[in-house]
Amino acid sequence: MENDFKYMNRAWELALQGWGRTSPNPMVGAVIVKNGKIIAEGYHHYCGGDHAEVDALKKAGVKARGSDLYVTLEPCGHTGRTPPCTQEIVKAGIKKVIVGALDPNKLNNGKSLKFLKQQGVQVEQGLLADELTHMNEAFNCWITTGRPFVTAKIAQTLDGKIATMAGESKWITSSFARDYAHRLRFGFDAIMVGINTVIKDDPQLRTLPAKRIKKIILDTHGKMPARSKLLAGTRPEDIFVFTAKSAPLYKGKIDLKWVLKFLGEKEITSVLIEGGGAVVGEALRRGLVDKMMIYTAPKIMGEGLVSVRGLKSKTLKQMVHLKEMSFDKIGEDILIQGYPRK
Repeated sequence: MENDFKYMNRAWELALQGWGRTSPNPMVGAVIVKNGKIIAEGYHHYCGGDHAEVDALKKAGVKARGSDLYVTLEPCGHTGRTPPCTQEIVKAGIKKVIVGALDPNKLNNGKSLKFLKQQGVQVEQGLLADELTHMNEAFNCWITTGRPFVTAKIAQTLDGKIATMAGESKWITSSFARDYAHRLRFGFDAIMVGINTVIKDDPQLRTLPAKRIKKIILDTHGKMPARSKLLAGTRPEDIFVFTAKSAPLYKGKIDLKWVLKFLGEKEITSVLIEGGGAVVGEALRRGLVDKMMIYTAPKIMGEGLVSVRGLKSKTLKQMVHLKEMSFDKIGEDILIQGYPRK
């Protein structure tokens, strides 16, 4: 059992190498073991490329026959952008498959494992299942609900302010924290901001390292400046500007629930909301936020613009409660992460 954990942990490490590159597919890693030694490793590099199992099987070649395959996610058993991995596993003569998490895709979800068993392959499932399921939280949300996994990011002072009363916001957090946040953008398919953030801050919304990322602007009244920095070097198909003419309204604002459904249909599996306070507040109020990332600087502003607007809790019970909290020191700032209770 100790070796099983070792090999599955290695597959987990491999899967994470695909972070920010595999969408709308999940991150997956695979390790092939024979006579107590790893003979091949693989992971899903990018959408449309070989799946982790096939990546590893190609490297193992004929040595794969009679070996054990450790894979972080249930192998696919249907034809999508690539042929079924289950067929390749059987063809390679794999003796045993140890699976971490089940695939929530209804086309698989246990069916692939049943098929492997029918073909005489030994199957074990559930090793590090919780951790490996959590790794693909964005994919899991999208494949089961049809909408992207939504993370709301805030950069605020200790007393919850994001700008002065005059609108000055550069910079609340340290340059180290901002650089860290830009690197985390790499893991998302899209960044969403409100038009006020575009006009006041004129952000570029780029990632570190650079990659193509969708840019979503909520612009009810069509105020989008033609020379916004976020447009520079961005392909037209990567810009989505939602106005009252292109999207339905909900209580006078762009209907976020409709927007997310629209983005999900475009195979956008994860969205990072970066501002402003009104957009974050509306998303929280409608129960559309799956995760919070709150960068908190060791500063007290006093009077200023609050980080969440429009969310009105008449009682303490109505407040948004976060669960599964984590706290990390990022330079001089603190990153608080948690999941709103549904």
